[in-house]
Amino acid sequence: MKIVNCQSKIENRVLVVGLGESGLAAARWLAKQGSQVTVSEIQKESDLNKDVLADLLKSGIKLELGGHKVKTFLETDLIVVSPGVCLDIRPLAGARKKGVPIIGEMELASRYLKTPFIAVTGTNGKSTVVNLIGDMLRKGGKRVFVGGNIGRPLTHYIGGEQTADYVVLEVSSFQLDTTKTFSPLLALILNISPDHLDRYADYQSYARSKERIFANQGPGQILILNDDDTWLRKLEPKKGASVYRYGLKRRLGLHAFLDNGQIKATLSGEKIITLNLDRFSLPGSHSRANLMAVILTCLALKISPSDLQDVIDNFKGLPHRIELVDTVKGVDFYDDSKATNIDAAIKSIISFSRPVVLIAGGRHKGSDYFPLVKAASNRVKGAVFLGEAGCLLAEAFDSKISWSKATGMINAVSLAFDQAQEGDVVLLAPACASFDMFRDFKHRGMVFREAVRRLKNGT
Repeated sequence: MKIVNCQSKIENRVLVVGLGESGLAAARWLAKQGSQVTVSEIQKESDLNKDVLADLLKSGIKLELGGHKVKTFLETDLIVVSPGVCLDIRPLAGARKKGVPIIGEMELASRYLKTPFIAVTGTNGKSTVVNLIGDMLRKGGKRVFVGGNIGRPLTHYIGGEQTADYVVLEVSSFQLDTTKTFSPLLALILNISPDHLDRYADYQSYARSKERIFANQGPGQILILNDDDTWLRKLEPKKGASVYRYGLKRRLGLHAFLDNGQIKATLSGEKIITLNLDRFSLPGSHSRANLMAVILTCLALKISPSDLQDVIDNFKGLPHRIELVDTVKGVDFYDDSKATNIDAAIKSIISFSRPVVLIAGGRHKGSDYFPLVKAASNRVKGAVFLGEAGCLLAEAFDSKISWSKATGMINAVSLAFDQAQEGDVVLLAPACASFDMFRDFKHRGMVFREAVRRLKNGT
C-alpha cells in the first residue's frame, strides 16, 4: 500500500488562531521548530489559564488576546486556524484575499508525519471506531498512536520520535476544511447526516467537506465506505484508490455484511472470514455497521481474525456513548451525551426496545427536529427538554408526546424519573451541542451522572 508524506519547510512567521487544544499544540511545536509564532485569541486574558499563557510567553510566543487584528493576519507567512474558528471571519477573509496560506493543525502535522496513518470521519461513531482500530492493531502486535479530534493533537506525535507502526486519527469536518495535502493510507467515512448547519450553508456543503478525506488519495491507498448511507453509496474516488464497502444486508459488491447475526468480511480476492457478535457489547445496528468498517481496516493491515474476535468480545465502549449509569427503583439511566446531533439521538433511541423517557436539548445546530419526533413517536413515552433549544424541541414535539421543560440537569433527571416506571429507560440523548450550559459533552455527561447519583441517594 502507498504511504504519502508531504514534508515541507517550516515558515518563518506563523499565526495560530485560537487557543484550543489543537491551537496550543501547534503553537508550541512551531516555536520549537524556530518559527516566530503569534497566537490570536478572541477571549480576554482574564478568561484564559494564566499558567498556559505564561508558558507560551516563556516559549517566545507572542499573544494577541481579546480579539483578532486584521493587520496581524496580513503580516504573516502562514496561518494555522483552530477547528472551532469560523473560516469566514473578516481577518481570515482578508488574509485569504492577500494569498496567505490558511491550514489547520492536522494538515500542518501531517506534512511532517513519517508514520502511515488511518483517518476516520463521519457524523457519528468516529471516536468509538478509532479506539476499536487502535485496540485491534495493538492486539495484533502493532505500536499505535490514536489521536486527532478525539483529544490528542497530531502535533503531539510529530513532536516525539514517531515510533508507532500506525497513526489512527479521528477527523472532523472542520479539520478537513483546512486540509490541502492530507492523504491517509486508509480513509474511512462512516456516515453523513445533517449536522453543524449553523456553520455550513446546507447539508450538501457539509457532506462535501467530509469527502475531502480522500481528495488526495491514489493507487495503493484505500477508502472504506458505508454503503447503507445514500450519500456515500454514490461516491467513487477519481484518482484510483481501492474502495471497500460494507452494509447491514448482504448484496453484490459489499466487502462486509451481516449474515445470521455474524459479520462476514473479505478483501478483494481473499477468503471470507466470519466474526461472531454474541459477546459484542455495543447496542444498536449502527454499532455493527461501524464494526464492519473497523474489521475491513484491520484486515487490510493484516491483523488476524482471531485477534479481531478477541477485541470484539472484550471491547466495552467509551464513556458517554449509550452508557448505563445506574438503576433507580427499576429505572435504568443511560448517558449518551455524545449524541450531539439528531441522527445520533435517533440511533440512541432506537437501540432500546423498552419505553424511553428522553432528556434532550442544548445549543441548537440548525437542523430540523422532525426526524427526531418521528423516531420518538413509537418509542418515547415522555420527554424533558432543557437548554437554549428547549423551546424549539417543545415546538417540534408539540402535543405528539408528553413533555416538560427543565431548569437544569438535576431538575431534568427528576422530571424524567417522575414519568418513568419500573423497566423503563431514562435516556440522555441531547441531539444538540453542549456549550450553552456545559464545557463540552463530557462535562454534560458527568453532570447527568451526578444528578442520577443524587436522585438515588435522595439528596
